[in-house]
Amino acid sequence: MIHDPEVLILDEPTTGLDPNQIIEIREVIRQLGKNKTVLFSSHILQEVEAICNRVIIINKGNLVADSTLDNLLHNKATNQLILELKETVSPALFEGMDAVARINETTWKFVTADADGLRRKILELSLHHNLNIVSLQSQSGSSLEAIFRELTQTAPANQAKN
Repeated sequence: MIHDPEVLILDEPTTGLDPNQIIEIREVIRQLGKNKTVLFSSHILQEVEAICNRVIIINKGNLVADSTLDNLLHNKATNQLILELKETVSPALFEGMDAVARINETTWKFVTADADGLRRKILELSLHHNLNIVSLQSQSGSSLEAIFRELTQTAPANQAKN
């Protein structure tokens, strides 16, 4: 920083610091970012969310995301429905529905962009098959960690996502 560079490249700048030092370094990075380009590399995604306003995600050498943090979080927002039934059912019952995973014998997790539509489908299915719903809970939003996992597990090579 003595030479007042236009671009600063920081690789894991908060590693090994105590919580007070992390807060101080975050503020220094934010202030530097007002007048300079700061490239911040980290696998600690909470740090990225706390410091960065633009995010680039690279998977196996391929760019899979390049967007502002707000756009990335907004565009990839998902809803999760957690369904608990009184009965044990076959996974085939939920065939053709949005992403579904069995949590245990009677509990299922669905990930969808249309929570209301999926909730109606689940209720209709439960009525049709005479199933007893113990609970049906919604969780919305997305974290950078969830987006990172989604993009690095399923993203096609050489395709940037906004």
